[in-house]
Amino acid sequence: MKTTTLLATAMVAMALTSCADDEPVSINRGDAISFRPAMGSRATEVTNANLQTFYVTSFLGTTPYINNVAYTKGGDGFYNSAVPYYWPGDDTPLDFYAYSPSLDELFPGGDATTDGSGDGIVFNSTEKTLVNFAVADSIKNQVDFITAYGTGKKSVNEEAGLELTFGHRLSQIEIRAKSDNTQFTFKVAGVRIGRAQYLANFDFVTNTWTLDDWHDTQVYTSRCPEVTLGDSAVSIMGPDGNAMLLPQTLTAWSPTSDPDNVAREAYLSVYVQITANATGTTVYPFPSDNRTDEVTGQKRQYAWATIPLSGTWEAGKKYVYTLDFTHGAGYTDPDDPIPGKPVLGDPIKFTVNVEPWQSTPGTLPMTVK
Repeated sequence: MKTTTLLATAMVAMALTSCADDEPVSINRGDAISFRPAMGSRATEVTNANLQTFYVTSFLGTTPYINNVAYTKGGDGFYNSAVPYYWPGDDTPLDFYAYSPSLDELFPGGDATTDGSGDGIVFNSTEKTLVNFAVADSIKNQVDFITAYGTGKKSVNEEAGLELTFGHRLSQIEIRAKSDNTQFTFKVAGVRIGRAQYLANFDFVTNTWTLDDWHDTQVYTSRCPEVTLGDSAVSIMGPDGNAMLLPQTLTAWSPTSDPDNVAREAYLSVYVQITANATGTTVYPFPSDNRTDEVTGQKRQYAWATIPLSGTWEAGKKYVYTLDFTHGAGYTDPDDPIPGKPVLGDPIKFTVNVEPWQSTPGTLPMTVK
């Protein structure tokens, strides 16, 4: 009897100009199941060039056939498992689920499970779920979580190959800043994304998240080298890169009715120094502010200027917020001793454009109202 092998060669492509969230991955025939170029992690967009390993589970009906097997990129550009797998000779269909990065990267504590007994991943006849995934506290440790699903059988896919579609399942956030203000000089040294949901389960069948609303929201802080703002928007995310956060709908912080942010609502903050051009006097931090910087331990030269943030983050989309200080500098931070106070006067204004996993311009004027 002729022995038939399955080769699945997967090419994962990011959607650069399309409005679709996913791009197809072509899989070509060969000697054993293997895959070719796609995706990475650590607050870095996954691409064909930087993906080193992904993990595959396959089912014969409700019976596992491939169980969480790593496929790693070889010198020939193909991704191979340590043990080859073959199409069933009776033409029984196979379902494939794939994801990246590894469980150790998704759950850095090293105690992730695969049997449903704790946090981790579950693949069985009734459930295909990432359980209790928590976004890393530090932006530099956040990962670009991608998944794919495909189904095929010997008579259809042995020669033509199986097509997979990988999708980014988190939302990517970048903060930029600018100013056309001629009265003040704005120097920026950091950014905060305030009060986002961080804990959820992911369903591999529906590609949807279920947020855990019982836990508190999270504040993500990133420092950047000092930059003096001009009329061209510049990223202020710093060396940690862009944030990779859970898709969710945000309710904006109210600096007037809830300045202390008891409701734990969303906001953006910029670590900024504001100097009057005419005199060289620092007007923010306020002259009365004698606190020390939490990093340097010295009297701080910067203070947090904040704006409320609302809207919906969708999976597989990159949101680029440009904070515009031309006509104002927002409010004092919710954690400030005197929160919700206008820093200069008018509120920060902003606009946002969203595109699937690519840079999306948006302007957020720093004015109050």
